[in-house]
Amino acid sequence: IHKQQSCWQNTQVLFELMLMSLLVPTIAQSDSSVAVMSVDLGSEWMKVAIVKPGVPMEIALNKESRRKTPIAVCLKENERLFGDSALGSVKNPKFVYRHLQSLLGKKHDNPQVAVYQKRFPEHHLVTDESRGTVLFSNSEEMQYSPEELLGMVLNYSRGLAQDFAEQPIKDAVITVPVFFNQAERRAVLQAAQMASVKVLQLINDNTAVALNYGVFRRKDINSTAQNIMFYDMGSGSTTATIVTYQTVKTEESGSQPQLQIRGVGFDRSLGGFEMELRLQDHLAKLFNEQKKTKKDVRENHRAMAKLLKEAQRLKTVLSANAEFMAQVEGLLDDMDFKAKVTRVEFETLCADLFERVPGPVQDALSSAEMSLDEIEQVILVGGSTRVPKVQEVLLKAVGKEELGKNLNADEAAAMGAVYQAAALSKAFKVQPFLVREATVFPIQVEFTSEMEEDGSRILKHNKHILFQRMAPYPQSKVFTFNHTDDFAFNINYGDLSFLGQEDLSVFGSLNLTTVQLSGVGSSFQKHTDAEYKGINASFNMNESGVLLLDRVTLNQSLPCLNSVSFDLSELGNTISNLVVTCQTPSDFRGFESVGVMAKLFDRLIDRGLSPGYLQIRCNNVCFLPVRLQDLTDRDLKKQEREKTLNSLEAFLFDTQDKMYQEEYQAVVLEEEKETILAKLSQVSTWMDEDGYSASTKELREKLRYLRKLCRDMFFRVEERRKWPGHLATLESMLNRSSFFLSSKLVSEDDRIFTDVELKTLEKVINETSTWKNNTVAEQEKSSPTEQPVLLSKDIESKWALLDREVNYLLNKAAKPKAAKPKTAKAAKPNNNSTTERSSSKANSSKMEEKVILPKEETKDEGGKVGKTNTFLLWNMCFIYRGHVQ
Repeated sequence: IHKQQSCWQNTQVLFELMLMSLLVPTIAQSDSSVAVMSVDLGSEWMKVAIVKPGVPMEIALNKESRRKTPIAVCLKENERLFGDSALGSVKNPKFVYRHLQSLLGKKHDNPQVAVYQKRFPEHHLVTDESRGTVLFSNSEEMQYSPEELLGMVLNYSRGLAQDFAEQPIKDAVITVPVFFNQAERRAVLQAAQMASVKVLQLINDNTAVALNYGVFRRKDINSTAQNIMFYDMGSGSTTATIVTYQTVKTEESGSQPQLQIRGVGFDRSLGGFEMELRLQDHLAKLFNEQKKTKKDVRENHRAMAKLLKEAQRLKTVLSANAEFMAQVEGLLDDMDFKAKVTRVEFETLCADLFERVPGPVQDALSSAEMSLDEIEQVILVGGSTRVPKVQEVLLKAVGKEELGKNLNADEAAAMGAVYQAAALSKAFKVQPFLVREATVFPIQVEFTSEMEEDGSRILKHNKHILFQRMAPYPQSKVFTFNHTDDFAFNINYGDLSFLGQEDLSVFGSLNLTTVQLSGVGSSFQKHTDAEYKGINASFNMNESGVLLLDRVTLNQSLPCLNSVSFDLSELGNTISNLVVTCQTPSDFRGFESVGVMAKLFDRLIDRGLSPGYLQIRCNNVCFLPVRLQDLTDRDLKKQEREKTLNSLEAFLFDTQDKMYQEEYQAVVLEEEKETILAKLSQVSTWMDEDGYSASTKELREKLRYLRKLCRDMFFRVEERRKWPGHLATLESMLNRSSFFLSSKLVSEDDRIFTDVELKTLEKVINETSTWKNNTVAEQEKSSPTEQPVLLSKDIESKWALLDREVNYLLNKAAKPKAAKPKTAKAAKPNNNSTTERSSSKANSSKMEEKVILPKEETKDEGGKVGKTNTFLLWNMCFIYRGHVQ
């Protein structure tokens, strides 16, 4: 770092170097699209972060330059809005879809659907007959599933990331709540598939927060285990997570830091949104009591949407103030609403919610089999932890002196997820940070087998745990069945007694899927001579927490299976990538991820299954991305039309104003001016009558015609604007080039330039000077209304030629050159020696100018030492090139 740089610049550079030491791009690839992104999907907000070469981990700003964006979609017949723009459409709340997270992977009869319908009565929810889930229905043509709407949001988030990164992005890590089950995780994967987003991993949001915390405290992690609790209260839910940090030894890279999820507790419905709903209801009650209208404000969806927006603002303000005046203009029947609300009233309304704050803490300790004494620190995460009462109750529950507030409560998950995205991407190298996730919901295999007892054969029901609660993942398991005939087995959730009754009702069916194996008996009979070791089923809990059945094989070298079928009667809770045979398309139920499906199908088709089953799957799923792409294309066409319309309007207003400006009036004849004004007026009238309903093509043609009409006038004005600066630059370059040509560096006996080189420069200087004088004189004789003779591009061409010639000589002089041998012995170099230069002969007295000249010693081929004056060369470079720059 240069000595003259100020302290803050040094600090900035060092900080950037520190970040780059954590995350460094690999060697450049042929594909310039190497950026990756993360999307922190909350219930109400999303945060998008990116990593690209030179930009390590940065939150992407949205179109309003905000760092977080509401998860909201507004769908009208010819319009689609996202984020803040969508929420601004309070006039039609039935077209605004939000809080989609609570509906993912849910059947229509799930209690959570009824809760959603109560909170948002403006929406009409119907049953998707083919899948049993819910659809938002405004008409037969406008029906959208929660997965489709979330897919639109993810596609929008990718657009934000691409605009911020200024390059295409397709790879992403997406956060999901730790309590998401298999159906909910697959719903997110399906939404990402429809948005054409390649999901590198679904990462639990609490794990992303823990990773962000650990990455920036790497130096504090050692072989001694440190237990940290993260308490995350967001808009829709609350999670408490116990994480253990310590360094571990690995075979690949030696000792590395690691985080391990030890305990998790959660409350699915405890969050800031429920508090806002309480405030909304309170404000509605206050308005009705004022009796400004006979109508009940609760029955007006638009008015209630306004009250919810004010309740959100009120909750935030009351976190810092004891009281506040809530007000909404024109709430109902043009009546304004205004009422004072105190923090005490707010805390009274939410008293039962605050009583639930310690619950996740106790559940996390229970699952980790730890006590509070083993927890070193409790750190707050999530926007709703800013509510003072939440902090008060939590601090009392954990018994600590204070709560940790050293994390960015809003952005920690997004930043941790994008670090993981960079680690998983092939375009970046990051310092390793090991992550050991934990399975929240146990999964087991259940099947029936025959056994003999007292001489008779009886059926026995067997249960075997595949992944127990809090077991680490990713992890693979192989389970062996000893059946010699066709059989079936169930994949179910295990013991969920740790969940409350409400959570169990929302959870859905405990059965994931039923696997029916046929052809086992016939295959066994064909190979009785081979040693039979059972049938192996290979299960895999991948990095996203998604359970896969990789393959089912006979434990011998010969293939055994003729067909595999699965019962998918429980829609919302199936492992859908086990779907390989369906009798009819209507039997297809479930959520799937195409990436994992393909691998499974390849293996099963190799065993003789018909490829037609794959086509059945496509008929039921692949139409969804097509419909979303159609909407995206429609949005792009609309944006292009609006852009063209705005450009045409701006051109009309701008040009009409310019026609009365002095510099434009000077370059146009009266006839030309009248023609232009007439055409501008004509198009302006057309815009008022038909232009705002015209097609993009018509608008573009009008704009192209007007630009062509005014092109000569704009050109003449632009040239006249450029002349003073361009001519001054050319004149200055001529003077400095002439000075260089007559300098001591050129005229010394040991000069390094040839006569041809110097004559070439002299010729260019003379020709350029002559051209300038002649062309300027000719231009002065021309009328301003004529096309100019003196063109800025010609001036630029002349100085470029002059610049090239002088730069050639400067670059040649900069190279070390052996000095010619002299008869006299060379004097010892002295860095403080001086030389004299005579002033102009026109001056009657001689003036001596002493200049300190650093000397550079060079050796010729004979080994004799010569002297090259470099100081004059430096001065010439600074004078000339500094001017050019």
